[in-house]
Amino acid sequence: MDRAHHRPRKRFGQHFLADLSVIDAIVRAIAPRPGQALVEIGPGLAALTQPLVERAGRLAVIELDRDLAARLRAHPQLDVVESDVLRVDFTALAARLGAPRLRVVGNLPYNISTPILFHLLDHVAVVQDQHFMLQKEVVDRMVAAPATADYGRLSVMLQWRYEMEEVLFVPPSAFEPPPRVDSAVVRMVPRPSPAPVDSALLSELVQVAFSQRRKLLRHTLGKWLEQRQFAGSFDLQRRAEEVPVPEFIALVQAVA
Repeated sequence: MDRAHHRPRKRFGQHFLADLSVIDAIVRAIAPRPGQALVEIGPGLAALTQPLVERAGRLAVIELDRDLAARLRAHPQLDVVESDVLRVDFTALAARLGAPRLRVVGNLPYNISTPILFHLLDHVAVVQDQHFMLQKEVVDRMVAAPATADYGRLSVMLQWRYEMEEVLFVPPSAFEPPPRVDSAVVRMVPRPSPAPVDSALLSELVQVAFSQRRKLLRHTLGKWLEQRQFAGSFDLQRRAEEVPVPEFIALVQAVA
């Protein structure tokens, strides 16, 4: 699609991928196959869309910008969902496409990337894998190990449910207009047998734990556990960033 006829809109966080070598690397990382149910979030000017649909045969795309959505509808191999991605029911979309699992991809708007990740977490049961372009610092937080500065709530909530890896670094020069930050592509594969937990309770526990990350947990999580009359044992003489994901999971199971 011609960039000359569309001005990027700040309110949508639009930065269009333009580097052909980066596009090729992303497509190779995704490795789409004919007949797979692919869903692209924020196709924009179709830089990634076209090579994906050429390999998959058909593609569902979610686009909020009505002008871009109208242009995308002219493509005979695209199913266009004109909507805010945070309002899309991916479980219902999988059923509509007749697919047991979706392969979700996209250059996510950086201003709402974390809400999108948590929204998709609610539909992980119908996801085969996810490949997203995100701000590099967000990817660093997603894959961070305990006892590092990047390890936090996002790390715990996503690592509980996904196996993740950074697959590609992308500089600002790969976009038009260039963002002011570095970017990266992350691969997210749902764990086949995740620990059974109440996700809402885990989210609350982790949010409390990291609310004052420089303080020992006895000052934050300790009070939260007391309110729930938790009688088990848990080392509160640590900071939240020192607690591995399996220990957070075991604790929320014990609290529940």
